[in-house]
Amino acid sequence: MNKIILEKYKNTPVNPGVYLMKNKHNSVIYVGKALNLKKRLGSYFTKKSSHDLKTNILIEKISDFNIIVTSTEHEALILESNLIKKHKPKYNIILKDNKNYPCLKIDITQKYPFLEIVRKIKNDKALYFGPYSSVHSVRTSLKTVDKIFKLRKCKKNQFSHRSRPCLNFQIKSCLGPCCNNILPQKYNKIIKNVVLFLKGKAPELIRNLKQNMKDAAQILHFEKAAQLRDTIVAIEKSLEKQVVVSTNQKDKDVVSCVSSKEKAVVTILFVRAGNLVGTRHYVFPKNINKNSKILNAFIRQYYEKNSFMPCQILLSENIENKAFLENEFSLKKGKKVLILVPQRGEKKRIIALGLLNGKKKLEKLLSREVEIEQTLIMVQKLFLMDKYPERIECFDNSNIGGTNPVSSMIVFSKGVPDKKNYRKFIIKNAHGYDDYACMKEVLKRRFAKNKDFMKLPDLLLVDGGRGQLGIAQVVLKDLELENKFQIAGIAKKNSEKKEQDKIYIPKRSNPINTNQAQKALFFLMTIRDEAHRFAITFHKKRRAKQAELSILNSIPEIGEKRKAILLKTYKGITNLKKASVKELATIKGMTQKAAKEVVKALKL
Repeated sequence: MNKIILEKYKNTPVNPGVYLMKNKHNSVIYVGKALNLKKRLGSYFTKKSSHDLKTNILIEKISDFNIIVTSTEHEALILESNLIKKHKPKYNIILKDNKNYPCLKIDITQKYPFLEIVRKIKNDKALYFGPYSSVHSVRTSLKTVDKIFKLRKCKKNQFSHRSRPCLNFQIKSCLGPCCNNILPQKYNKIIKNVVLFLKGKAPELIRNLKQNMKDAAQILHFEKAAQLRDTIVAIEKSLEKQVVVSTNQKDKDVVSCVSSKEKAVVTILFVRAGNLVGTRHYVFPKNINKNSKILNAFIRQYYEKNSFMPCQILLSENIENKAFLENEFSLKKGKKVLILVPQRGEKKRIIALGLLNGKKKLEKLLSREVEIEQTLIMVQKLFLMDKYPERIECFDNSNIGGTNPVSSMIVFSKGVPDKKNYRKFIIKNAHGYDDYACMKEVLKRRFAKNKDFMKLPDLLLVDGGRGQLGIAQVVLKDLELENKFQIAGIAKKNSEKKEQDKIYIPKRSNPINTNQAQKALFFLMTIRDEAHRFAITFHKKRRAKQAELSILNSIPEIGEKRKAILLKTYKGITNLKKASVKELATIKGMTQKAAKEVVKALKL
């Protein structure tokens, strides 16, 4: 430990606050908070013998530190959170999943409400159910409700303009309130049943429906009684598929953490009305953090990003600042939220279930990592590479009849897709039908830039045979990069001859023998297929955009200015098609005549 750090430590106050550890490049590598700054920093700088290996690694990298004194520990906690977001330190736990979970929404302010999938919970008068752990689970729930209760399916714009019932009504999956004279009171009774079902109160719902069925039968309304009987049977069948994990009907999130030397897995079980409705795993590098610290950082960031807040959060380990977080979460929900660490009973069994799921996920991840490493070593041996292929880049071109030519670059880092480093290229100079020229252009654009632009690959893979490989060799030779990394071409198999995909490398006319390296071959094929998918997806978007623009270009009364206004207002042709003449005419720069021409053209 250098003298400057020790001198700064001696002058550190005993107040609460936040400390920022910096490396030799003056980058923040760790942010922490403490009730007593001097005592906490002393645990880093004066007690080396009690540290584990990873904490010692952090300490060795510390070249300087800063402190910010706060009035209370709560202020320090808030400041720590803000500084972690700002600096994204390497050794802090950072939740990178920015997805909003899907929910089901019923807008009860409408005359005939319908059920829809949304990702944001707004502060409106609608009812929200969820969140669900995946799109599949929320769609399954929606499908079940549609089958049992037959609510309307069409959105607001379609519903108000429909002149006859749609196909859903004809196949008896919708009551058709758009065209049938269904009393709002009758429809609202069905909505109340849907709400009971989605809240997990199916037993209460079944009791109500059975009573209604008996009442209908007594007054000889046998058809209605039969419909109610079918609804009850459908609800009971859906209940058979649910996993009941708690007799307590309160909504709970069960959060547990398991870890190895290198990784930690946080698992959430979503328990709604006593039923386990979903599971989700989050993977973090272990770094210097213990499981309790990982849980603490995780729930703070997770519930800050997600709108839904359960009544109870069950944790596998105790955490710091539990009372403070309970207060923060309760304010957000508007009701009391409890953070519990169960020691026995039913809640402890649910925690055990979460830990079991987390352990299985961790074992699967570690097993997968070993498999990937073995495959990369096989790739290294296959190409006789001096260097382990940590970064692999693959290029592919896409066009139809030479039009809208594009190219893709995808990157695999340590054997997995590194999507933040994917790149799209619009071919500017080469003709789309000339695949070699396209490959030459895109490789020049990728590698002509200096090394600071993007790290060079260990292996460059081009989609194609000897021709594309030859182009790559020429480009890299011109840029004086020919010996900087391994290059190879991968050509698709001849289906008629039942051959395998072929791998070509420089200074060899025949493809290399991959019979003893099938795993390596399939891995390289996976990379090539991902490049192909990425290129085709980009090409389709380009074509769709051009098709949209060509429709507007062909409409009388619509020039460049009006076209730009319409696209900016409606964010594309899909939304523009839903607009009426009256709506379009009110847009600045549009006229009644121009609006009629747009609606006429888009309805063709």
